[in-house]
Amino acid sequence: MKIEELGARLRERRTAAGRTIASVAAGAGLSVPYIANLENGRGNPTWSAVERLAEALGTELRADLVEPQAPRLPATLIEFAELPRFRAATRGLDRTATLKAMAALAAAATAEPSELDWHRILDTVVLLRTSY
Repeated sequence: MKIEELGARLRERRTAAGRTIASVAAGAGLSVPYIANLENGRGNPTWSAVERLAEALGTELRADLVEPQAPRLPATLIEFAELPRFRAATRGLDRTATLKAMAALAAAATAEPSELDWHRILDTVVLLRTSY
């Protein structure tokens, strides 16, 4: 979890409980500026500090180590992958890895890629994969 998300969650919990930063700081044994910085997405809290904040807010701190979720492939990319050109261009390559790479490149675009864009992205990925 990024510090910005942690800060937003802390503020959300605190305001939902009708608490001030000062009251949470007193309950957690932390300073008001420290908590204010965390709520504003700044700082690098220790596990112990976050645990004390959770306790002061009457919540439970949990941590999970999980595999990252695979990004969803755009519908236009799934359709593109059915074309004979895609199958021919990716012969001998890991198609799943190629699709993931293409989706990652397309994620930087401001609009949904067109079929022509997918052709260009495929050319780029195939070039990169076969040049190593």
